[in-house]
Amino acid sequence: MIHLSGIRKLFKTKDGIVTAVDHVDLNIKNGEIFGIIGYSGAGKSTLIRMLNSLERPTEGTVTVAGKELSSLKGKPLRKARQEISMIFQHFNLLWSRTVRENIGFPLEIAGIPKEERKKRVDELIKLVGLEGRGGSYPSQLSGGQKQRVGIARALANNPKVLLCDEATSALDPKTTDSILELLVDINQKLGLTIVLITHEMHVIRKICHRVAVMEAGKIVEMGPVLEVFREPKAMMTKEFVKQVTEPEETKETIAHIIKVETGKVVQLSFVGEETEKPLITKIIRNFNVDVNILQGKISQTRDGAYGTLFIRIDGDESEIEKVIAFIRQEKVQVEVVDHV
Repeated sequence: MIHLSGIRKLFKTKDGIVTAVDHVDLNIKNGEIFGIIGYSGAGKSTLIRMLNSLERPTEGTVTVAGKELSSLKGKPLRKARQEISMIFQHFNLLWSRTVRENIGFPLEIAGIPKEERKKRVDELIKLVGLEGRGGSYPSQLSGGQKQRVGIARALANNPKVLLCDEATSALDPKTTDSILELLVDINQKLGLTIVLITHEMHVIRKICHRVAVMEAGKIVEMGPVLEVFREPKAMMTKEFVKQVTEPEETKETIAHIIKVETGKVVQLSFVGEETEKPLITKIIRNFNVDVNILQGKISQTRDGAYGTLFIRIDGDESEIEKVIAFIRQEKVQVEVVDHV
């Protein structure tokens, strides 16, 4: 559905040339939800804006739904853009228009007859869960409702691709989850390809099939979300995974405990069915050690569960080594934590 080849984007500034996107190659499949994560300045916003030609690449090609956007201009480009819609962090609604009028605006621009517009707007209001709010103005809506209007408006012309530019960053956690659930529902019902950018791993974990991690204009890691959680390779990816897998207080707790000279603190990582194994029970029954659970968390991704557990094992050095070997035999990743 989406193919980027050798993409570079350079900006001229007073301080010289800035490379915003640096030799990116990317393929996004039809019907998948693809996440691009990175901190501010990583180049993700520039990259997503090249997917609908709001920004033109300095080098490389952008192909969406079989059309090479980077070579199109004028009417052919406008026509190609009709298949690519976008929602934004701050909604970008028309404040003097009602919900119905905001949603119907793209249809009005496209010259769709009034009765046909009304029917389509009714369908979209139902799809995004805004029944009874059609006559309201944006100032009368919550943040989540405003974003639902933005999503409905973006779907008005039946696009093939939906781009989400930090679409949940301005929302509270509960509202964020409801919007993410709506995007999953739309993806499943309409078969829509969704590309979203974010700096929050929670968003990636919740709905994405695959993820690309960006740093300094480059993609430093890419793969299925569960695989990236299980074995992050790049340092940046490890930082993002920790947002979800390690509670805020973990570092403080572990730092205090590893000062004690006896025993070992280990981090266990579980994936999928492994999260349901009675591992700690087996260790206590089969080895002469004491086990103290320090911290733990299980996170759900679209393709299965991922869990982390920090434990302290006390006993003879040789017995502890046997426990660690046993854990590895159980296909659970184990890492001895000697510093934080």
